[in-house]
Amino acid sequence: MFAKNLKYYRLKKNLSKKELASLVGVTPMAITHYENGSRKPDMETIKALANALDVKTHDFLLSRNSNLVFHHGEFRKGSKLSKSEQEYVRESVEEYVGRLYSVVDVLGGEILANSFRPHQLNPNDEEENALAMRAAFGLSESGPLGNLVELLENKGVIVFGCDFQGSSFSGMNGLVNERPYVVYNKNMNPERIRSTISHELVHLMFAWPNDLDEEEKERMATSSGGAFLFPEEDAKRELGIHRTSIGADMELVAKEYGISMYLLVKRARIARIISASVEKSFYINANKAGWKKAEPTRIENECSTLLEQLVFRAISEKEISIEKGSEYLGKPCSYIEKNCRSLS
Repeated sequence: MFAKNLKYYRLKKNLSKKELASLVGVTPMAITHYENGSRKPDMETIKALANALDVKTHDFLLSRNSNLVFHHGEFRKGSKLSKSEQEYVRESVEEYVGRLYSVVDVLGGEILANSFRPHQLNPNDEEENALAMRAAFGLSESGPLGNLVELLENKGVIVFGCDFQGSSFSGMNGLVNERPYVVYNKNMNPERIRSTISHELVHLMFAWPNDLDEEEKERMATSSGGAFLFPEEDAKRELGIHRTSIGADMELVAKEYGISMYLLVKRARIARIISASVEKSFYINANKAGWKKAEPTRIENECSTLLEQLVFRAISEKEISIEKGSEYLGKPCSYIEKNCRSLS
């Protein structure tokens, strides 16, 4: 409990063991011992650690669910994430999922929906893969998808937004007790979050051929994820069979489907609605406008409310106290009391 929490808060603060040790007045080896559980610090050192990490001593004692088995996926090939940044993402997932499952255990029963089974990937047809994904979730073959986070959670996928500063991390996937999860950088814009979730979902949903190299896997995950969000049938219906320019109406379509203009234009090119020269011209103009780093957002942000919903339910059913709910959500008791006020 203490060891895992200490490591999580150190990584969240972006401090090395050496840096934390210097702030506290102990050796880096002592921090290693504290984090692997082979040694526990005295109360004065615990207070110093809390002060250095801007947390309360109580935060180190928050319970962790010990009945979870994680199988974290790989970070994307060519990722510039440092080892400590990778550890932070994994620890963040485990910390969040631990709180989620603790509430699930309190409520009992099958609170979380059953999830999907892996499908056979067609490495040559992203449209077929996208249709298989939609079918697996009971969705229509065409049409815009609503709130993607809520949709996946209602289908048994755990979705978590990691508070990661910087652009070196976009997303990752994995399993917890054989249940799929997707984690994304919550500081990206909403359109990129949706694309990232879809990309990671492709990695989770398909049984990948052994002879497919990593670069081709990433390409197929990106293209299939794009087709999942904006199928070719929709592209031709919304944009027309053939276009010679990028019009303002296309931004409205991008907003309707919750995708970036970059993705919309790429999908239009794949569907042969626009030529390679029109596509290239868009990229040049968009890059000049600064869209490559910060394309304007056209949709509302999507975020998970699953943990909050379950905590409020547990409180209303008197399974946990307001104080325990505050611990699970990491929010003050006043917030819990305000949102759990009886309406009957």
